[in-house]
Amino acid sequence: MIAVVLLTCFVALMSAQQAHAGQKHEKKHDVKKEVEALEEQWRKAQLAGDVATMDRMLAEDFIGISMSGQVNTKAQQLERVRSRKLVLSRMDLSDMKVKLVDSVAIVTSRAYVEGTSEGASVKGNYRYTRVYQRRPSGEWRITSFEATRIQPKRSAGKKAAKPVPGARTEEPRFG
Repeated sequence: MIAVVLLTCFVALMSAQQAHAGQKHEKKHDVKKEVEALEEQWRKAQLAGDVATMDRMLAEDFIGISMSGQVNTKAQQLERVRSRKLVLSRMDLSDMKVKLVDSVAIVTSRAYVEGTSEGASVKGNYRYTRVYQRRPSGEWRITSFEATRIQPKRSAGKKAAKPVPGARTEEPRFG
């Protein structure tokens, strides 16, 4: 009789653990979808030059690193959009992945971008990482961003240009 009671308790405990694991997986999936929706909201704000939405989405301590290595604070990033130093006319996202670590979401994605930055044409493929942090209020804020240009593949017969020692090359800033 005791064996039957213990076996029943064990089966009930295992079922409860499996149900909890399933709920945890569903919740994680829902959070990832929420962060993906935030990425779309950011994309639309960037294309529209919507500084108010961008201001709400960026954390006060935001740090962004452009593909050329330029570091921007929240105020600097918003001013670049407000003054139209950064204008994106196209931004297509693909290969998006969201990794959740406690109250942090790390997004990696590929972006095809067209527009202008500091008056120079920006056109090409980039990989980026954007980091969101969930505040105690439950709202997500972007705390960090970094973009890297994906270099176009060279044709088999073409040689790469040799860098000139001491020469500085500037690329337009995306991000």
